[in-house]
Amino acid sequence: MQQLTQKLGSGDMIIQDVPYPQLGKGMVIVKNHYSIISAGTEGSTVVAARKSLIGKAKERPQQVKQVIDTLKKQGPIQTYRAVMKKLDAYSPLGYSCAGEVIEVGEGVTEFEIGDKVACAGAGYANHAEIVSVPVNLCVKLDTSTNLKDAAYNTLGAISMQGIRQADLRLGESCVVIGLGLLGQLAALILKASGVKVIGVDVSEAAVKQSIDNSVVDLGLTRNAEGIEEQIQSATNGYGADAVIIAAATSSLDPINFAGSIARKKGKVVVLGAVPTGFDRDPFWYRKELELKMACSYGPGRYDLNYEEKGIDYPLPYVRWTEKRNMQAFQDLIANNQINIDYLTTHEFDFENAKDAFDLVVSKTEPFTGIALKYNTDKVASKAKISTSETDKLGKLNISFIGAGSYAQGNLLPNIPESNDVGRVGVLTNTGTTSKRVAEKFKFQFCATQEDDVLNDKTNTVFVATRHDSHGAYVLKSLEKNKNVFVEKPLCLLESELEAIIEAQSKAKTAVMVGFNRRFSPLTTQLKKAFGDHPMTMLYRINAGAIPSDNWIQDMEIGGGRVLGEVCHFIDYLTFLNGSLPVKISATALPNVKQLNDTLNILIQFENGSSGVVAYYANGSKSMTKEYVEVFSAGLSATLNDFKELKIYGKGKPKRRKLFNQNKGQKEMVNAFIDGLLSHGKAPIPFEDIVAVTKASFKVLESIKRGGQQVEI
Repeated sequence: MQQLTQKLGSGDMIIQDVPYPQLGKGMVIVKNHYSIISAGTEGSTVVAARKSLIGKAKERPQQVKQVIDTLKKQGPIQTYRAVMKKLDAYSPLGYSCAGEVIEVGEGVTEFEIGDKVACAGAGYANHAEIVSVPVNLCVKLDTSTNLKDAAYNTLGAISMQGIRQADLRLGESCVVIGLGLLGQLAALILKASGVKVIGVDVSEAAVKQSIDNSVVDLGLTRNAEGIEEQIQSATNGYGADAVIIAAATSSLDPINFAGSIARKKGKVVVLGAVPTGFDRDPFWYRKELELKMACSYGPGRYDLNYEEKGIDYPLPYVRWTEKRNMQAFQDLIANNQINIDYLTTHEFDFENAKDAFDLVVSKTEPFTGIALKYNTDKVASKAKISTSETDKLGKLNISFIGAGSYAQGNLLPNIPESNDVGRVGVLTNTGTTSKRVAEKFKFQFCATQEDDVLNDKTNTVFVATRHDSHGAYVLKSLEKNKNVFVEKPLCLLESELEAIIEAQSKAKTAVMVGFNRRFSPLTTQLKKAFGDHPMTMLYRINAGAIPSDNWIQDMEIGGGRVLGEVCHFIDYLTFLNGSLPVKISATALPNVKQLNDTLNILIQFENGSSGVVAYYANGSKSMTKEYVEVFSAGLSATLNDFKELKIYGKGKPKRRKLFNQNKGQKEMVNAFIDGLLSHGKAPIPFEDIVAVTKASFKVLESIKRGGQQVEI
């Protein structure tokens, strides 16, 4: 199927063949009939992409700071890879569309194949022939619905949420500043609700359009003579009950102007992208104005449970969610309470989408809404897409399932160029990522279906997906008799671990988890100095806070930080002392959200060694992240952030310092591939992987038991 993409680095925009999207649990596959270009949001993205690197840096100072921080911590190579991953990626465009359901995922009950639907969401409702959308970002439409109008779904819901924040009543007044798409839609909905609407814009054409289509009761250009007096007169001398700012500008004029025209104790709602550093006097303070933000489509936005898992908010407690806002907007259209036909000033066939965006950027002629129309007679194919001219294979033939930031920065670049190593297929959640990764790293194809990458050509699978799918993909790979490398953790459920142990015993193929730190050059020296004697160890991790709504913190998807990250450090101590963990106890700092991300873990090992993993999410970012101390038989050592190693014995300490941090990713990938090629085994014993995974589960058990020691 085809999708519109753009490279952030070059600004190149193309329609290209990408794999058919994945149908996940709680999702529907939709064949688009129309999608709408948002001149504001998408236009600014396109303009930024077409600027020079210096221009991009000026527009994104926060990202520049992140690059500098990465450079300091990880060095130039990793920083370069991270930046180029962003610049070279095929970025999807679009977030509002309408079409027909052609597939429904597991657990979906409210949609059927053939339903007309309107969809929302960046990364979901793209400018593409086929899209995959979660159920809570999709609403069912009447069979008679005009899908071109319905495609304004996202923009309508955003406008609706701004109005709900204004909390207006029948007969009250509202000034809408900015009469672009959002402003016009907000004005239409307000007027249908019995609110007096005054529209203001810097553009005479936008004001004229709103007047000609009876969108506003009064339309004024911002520089109109006596504009404040005219608004006072139109509101019976009170001022506006509410002001909705739907403009996009870096100027402070909209927020200060809103203060001057709002009535005392009125509301100002920020719907567009404007600064809010208003002047305190004379209006905001004296009128005791209320400033409110409208968060996109409404309650549920940016909530993983709502958008990805499909868990709805109970209507009696949250009357208007983002989905219910979308449905209300569609009802207004269906019942002819608002007429938005006039908004579509331009329509382009999808294959001419680049011309549509050129119009948005150049502004060579006036426009409001721009619709892209799709050829619905075209049959979508799930066939894999060739990305290489060669089908050459080697002794070891690799496919990737999942290829996000970590894989692109640390796994894929380190696969050696060798006649013994063939690169077969790539399968990821999004077709754009699959296509770009397959092209960049010279794989033969990108795919939609698992069977394509688990076929007879592939004998080794790299799994780099979200944590919740690791166990299932490891099992599928073993059942297909493949070697498998899986990014940590191995799995999130003890039942999955037992199934993997059984499957591996039957398959006799190699299983490897991405515990890279044991392969660091400084770790190699540390291990050589201490051997396998009983030792005491401390591993302190200044992990830093991760928001509670991040997918990593979600126990079902990410496993939380214990299963998702702490397993790394348990493995490291296991490797250092050369024996398996047998007992464990853990206590976590109390946290109202029960994140278990600041904790102390005490581990006892078979050979008598003991180790402490001190994992802290409550520290300063300015402190080094990882620090190790080891003590044994008169020797001591410190390892600081995998950049500096000091070994203390007799005489002067031995010191080794690297120019760049090296956590062993390259060495890990090479060891895995060399091990398979030379003797068909992974460099980490499978019993180590099993023991470390069990120990991670037991950490959570010990925390629940108040720190009680438990056997592994």
